[in-house]
Amino acid sequence: MINELAIMELRELEAHMHAFVAAKGWYAPDSPKAQTPRNLAASLAIEAAEVLEHFQWREEVKDRQALAEELADVLLYLLQLASISGIDLEQAVLAKLAHNHEREWPIP
Repeated sequence: MINELAIMELRELEAHMHAFVAAKGWYAPDSPKAQTPRNLAASLAIEAAEVLEHFQWREEVKDRQALAEELADVLLYLLQLASISGIDLEQAVLAKLAHNHEREWPIP
C-alpha cells in the first residue's frame, strides 16, 4: 500500500497505476475493459465531467473527499493515456508551460 505521506515522482505514480491495471487483468488481450487510447480518452472525459458535477449549481464543493477521488481518477486516466500513447507527460507539461509563458494572453 502507498504511504499517504510519501511524495512521489510522476513516474512512480505511473508505475503504481500500471501495477493496479495489470493486477485487475485489464491489459489482457481479451479484457472487457480494453485499455486502448480511445477508451482511456473517453474515460478521462467522463471523469472530468464528474469533477464538474461537484460544482453544478454551486460555487463551493460540498464533499471534498468525493472531489478528491474524482480528481484522482482524472489523473490516473491521464497518466495511463499518456503512457500507453508513448508521451512523456512530464516533458509535455514543461514544453506547454514554456509555450504558454511566451504566448500573448489578451485581456477580455
